[in-house]
Parts: sequence; C-alpha cells; structure tokens
Amino acid sequence: MPLRMTLRTDTSDDHKAVDHIFGHFDLADRNRYASFLCAHARVLPPIEIALEQAGVEDIIPDWRDRRRRRKLMDDLTALGTSAPEHLPAPTFSTEDEIWGAAYVLEGSKLGGAMFARQVPVEFPSGYLGFQGPKGAMKTFMEKLDEFSPVEEDRAIAAARSVFALFKRAAELELELIPS
Repeated sequence: MPLRMTLRTDTSDDHKAVDHIFGHFDLADRNRYASFLCAHARVLPPIEIALEQAGVEDIIPDWRDRRRRRKLMDDLTALGTSAPEHLPAPTFSTEDEIWGAAYVLEGSKLGGAMFARQVPVEFPSGYLGFQGPKGAMKTFMEKLDEFSPVEEDRAIAAARSVFALFKRAAELELELIPS
C-alpha cells in the first residue's frame, strides 16, 4: 500500500480529532479567528523549521514555495495580533519522518481552504487560502506515492506528532477565549 494511504488510514483518528477541535473556533468573529490563527502559529513555524533542519528541501525541492509561516504571520499582523509562543517541535531525523510530517502540513492546506470559506472577506486570509505553486498538491501526493519508506512506523509517528501538536495548540487557544 502506498505511504499516502497508510498515513491516511493510520492517522485518521488523529485527523478527525484535530478537525473537531478546530471546528470550535468561530471564524466569523475577529477575536476568535485571531485565536484560530494563533493556534496554528504555535505549531506551523516550528514544524516548518524542524523539517528544514532535517533536510526537507533535499526531498521536496520546491519546499520554499510551499511554506506558509510568513503568510500566517502576515495575517496575524493584519489582525493586530502578536504571534504566541511556539510549542516545541519534534526532531525529524529520517526521510520517513520528513514525509510523515510534511503529509500533515500539506494536507492541512486542503482543510485551510475549507476553513477559509468561513472567514469574512474583510479579514486577512492569505494563510488559509494559500495552496502553494500550481499543481503542488498533486505533485506532492505523486512523490509521496513513489516513496518507499524504510520504517513506515516512523512516518506514522511523525504525522501523529504533528497532529498532536495542532490539537494541543487549539486546546491552549480555546482555553484563552473568554466564555
């Protein structure tokens, strides 16, 4: 079975949990939308940096064109919100782990596009609307399907660790929202 299908199957509960918790943010409310973006800002930059330190650009040559941390920070700045403290990212040391973590980040772009529909047009949404270079998702999935993992479990564990960080970040931000 291609790694993409293995990751989809073995992380489906993690993915559902993240989708569920992020569904608690009211993106039509400016402050709650800012909290939603802050949750992402706790995780996305450190994960992108960890992937870069692990050599993601050797595996995904157009990585620089796929990154979203600048767009996320631009949206927070436009909302007048400071970036929160980052959650510590795991260390990725194998190609399997890089693919597992990148799978979550690339897949989150599809979720971002769905969330972007809930954002009022007057709010900045460069981060949620960004899909990368034309055909980037298709190219990524094709490369992922071509990749033969050495240790599939490492890819799955890396993907789960990224999902867990997003979930924890959402929990932290939801705790900060006044009732």
